[in-house]
Amino acid sequence: MLPKYYEFLNSVKIMSGIKALENIPHELNMLGAKKPIILTDAILAKTGALDKLVKVFSGWDIDVSEVYTNIPPDSSIKAINEIAGIFKEKGCDAIIALGGGSVIDTAKGLRVVIEQGGDDIMQYMGLECLPRKTRVPFAVIPTTSGTGSECTNVAVIANPDKNVKMEFVSYDLLPDFTVLDPEMTKTMPPKITANTGVDALVHAVEAYTCLQKNPLSQSYAFAAIRLITTYLPKAVLDGSNDEYRLAMSNAATMAGIAFSNSMVGIVHAIGHALGGVAHVPHGTAMSILLPHCMRFNLKELNSAYGELLLPLAGAETYAKTPKEERGAKAVEFVTEFIKQFEAVGLPTTLSAAGVKEEQLEAIAETAINDGASLVNPITATKEQVIEILKAAF
Repeated sequence: MLPKYYEFLNSVKIMSGIKALENIPHELNMLGAKKPIILTDAILAKTGALDKLVKVFSGWDIDVSEVYTNIPPDSSIKAINEIAGIFKEKGCDAIIALGGGSVIDTAKGLRVVIEQGGDDIMQYMGLECLPRKTRVPFAVIPTTSGTGSECTNVAVIANPDKNVKMEFVSYDLLPDFTVLDPEMTKTMPPKITANTGVDALVHAVEAYTCLQKNPLSQSYAFAAIRLITTYLPKAVLDGSNDEYRLAMSNAATMAGIAFSNSMVGIVHAIGHALGGVAHVPHGTAMSILLPHCMRFNLKELNSAYGELLLPLAGAETYAKTPKEERGAKAVEFVTEFIKQFEAVGLPTTLSAAGVKEEQLEAIAETAINDGASLVNPITATKEQVIEILKAAF
């Protein structure tokens, strides 16, 4: 059934393929960029990913000498404000983000500060509150396949002084273009590959089933799920394979587009709380919570989960499973699909992730006040969230 009203936007140009990295100088040149600042992290600088990026600018009249690598694991307001000062001082005119979610979110925050003409990202916190200003060219090269940040209108930025993570939501956060090159994700070890891949799976499942779903977001989510269940186990086993890496990059991007144009749900609501209260990494929280939250939603989402059995388990399993049993079968499949990654060190219980039983009440209290809980098909009470957490413990 079509919703009575919905909105969908994805203005990001996506360049996907082997050696796609080589297209970046031309794209930036067409946007008028002459001196971009490259944001990345110290690990990527050491592994050679940064060198590969810089090399493609050889022969171009574009100065890529300004590089910032001191980005924390969780993007922070302090880092963004510091980089904004450097951007202005060095006369930079564009932004290139090379990295995972933290690097990309930092770059998104930087673009906001520069475009709005301020010096503190906290001036612009909120939802669609930014007037359109002169655009700063912005390119993203993701080095993980999970967050989908390269095509989302959301940035999660930490305030370390208050120990909270804040969401910034605006279409102005969307990059001009993103490059999906398998060469950029090959350095991910198996555990991180599994962790980020399941994160993308959660994005797709929740985008397909949340209250703000729409036919376009569902189409992206459906396609992303099929790629993830087909290629994630292969990418975990053989991370050097271009086909597997490229498939997962595309899946993460499509899942990002899907949830950016719908929303997520209870998995993210509790996952955000786990990160804030117990400092559980986001992808790990997603892996642990997805099966338990699907079971919680099953009575309301049996039909929708039944539809997802097709991309999850394939045509043969879908056809052999009676219609009324497909939803439960989808939950069963997801449970076993995630469990296989225990072999590469991915925790599948809260206790294995270091969560303490005495933290559960605070996590539940935080989760029911998280914005993602508002669009979950079932409104969970604090007591129900505690039961989900206990089941996952």
